[in-house]
Amino acid sequence: MRAYLTLARMSWSTLLIYRGEFLLQLTGVVVQTVALFAVWQAVFAGASGGEVGGLSWEQMKGYLVVAFLTGALLSSFTDAQIAGPVLHGTVALDLVRPVDYQLSRFALSLGYVVGEVLTVGVMAATLVVAFGGAALPGAGQAALFLLSLLAVVPLKFGLVYLVGLLCFWTGNFHGLSMSRVAITNILSGALVPIALFPGWLQVVCQLSPFPGIVSTPALIYLGQVRGAEAVTLIGVQLLWVVVLWGAARLLWSAGVRRLTAHGG
Repeated sequence: MRAYLTLARMSWSTLLIYRGEFLLQLTGVVVQTVALFAVWQAVFAGASGGEVGGLSWEQMKGYLVVAFLTGALLSSFTDAQIAGPVLHGTVALDLVRPVDYQLSRFALSLGYVVGEVLTVGVMAATLVVAFGGAALPGAGQAALFLLSLLAVVPLKFGLVYLVGLLCFWTGNFHGLSMSRVAITNILSGALVPIALFPGWLQVVCQLSPFPGIVSTPALIYLGQVRGAEAVTLIGVQLLWVVVLWGAARLLWSAGVRRLTAHGG
């Protein structure tokens, strides 16, 4: 355990050293979120009854803030620390270290997450104030939301880690990363709430782990799902964490065998 805590502290220190690059990357997410706020504000201005997809403008602002928060977690810093060693071959050095590779990558990611949460929290509060405030959940609903938000971290790590391991076969990461971000933004409901999708696309979303990244914590935050239904959705998030963690184990084993073959 001490080794993994040390790794988390190392990544936190790295984030502080490269804070300029880190803030620049987050700025891109902020710009996208501000654009979404502006677009949805215009949509609601022309909506009859003041609701779209069962959400009021006040609720939509809360939804977008949650989407911003979860979208900024596990940024490109995490992408780089997972894909980089595979692409550069330094992953071979990790094979002789007395730590589990997957757990060590997760520990490194947690170090980045601490910095991301602190920074994004300030940015999200600024956004909310700039757009006139947003709906806040009650105490019980807030507790469920925090549980769901905590589940987002290992869930999103599982997806990022799996995509990073695909570099064993592709030898390039930029296309994979862009595809992952695009698919995640659509199927998680980060750009448009899943309730507004056509029926067949809603089914595709519900059969995937992506709603657990944005839609589930956002709906719990807004009180659209409560009590047993909220607990069930958090359980689905945790189920996908287990599935993705196991799938990553299998993919890692296959990738390492490929690395051994190239090394002669």
